[in-house]
Amino acid sequence: MPRSVAPQPQLRAPEGDADPTPDLKSYVARGENPSMAEVIDRLHQRGIHTGLGAFSPPGTSPPLVGLAVPEDFVLPKGYVRHHQATDDGEPIEAILMFAPDFQLFDAASKPIAMPKNRVVPPELAPPGLPIRRIVIPPGRWSP
Repeated sequence: MPRSVAPQPQLRAPEGDADPTPDLKSYVARGENPSMAEVIDRLHQRGIHTGLGAFSPPGTSPPLVGLAVPEDFVLPKGYVRHHQATDDGEPIEAILMFAPDFQLFDAASKPIAMPKNRVVPPELAPPGLPIRRIVIPPGRWSP
């Protein structure tokens, strides 16, 4: 079923405004109350990928689930804390990930296959890290 598209407001600087840079009111008509996903979609349709347009619409990138990493746990080289937030901006407990250019090696100095998403699985966690997966309560992000 085709999606109906709301009429787009015309881009213009407000009268008497010396700055012709469009802002959010250039994409949302007075009295209109679009969702953030609709606003971001309109920006992307116009090729705008800065400001709010730098974000993906809510629900398009679900949070990664992995091992919780306490803030006071000292991370060995090659491991990083990955901080995330729900669609409504609430912080999610940090998870453990591999640094972008890090490579683990086994006892025979052969490279260990790294997960594509770089999320550390329990079997590759650093010694001393309590093994506990984060839990994201239902309804905290848009599926």
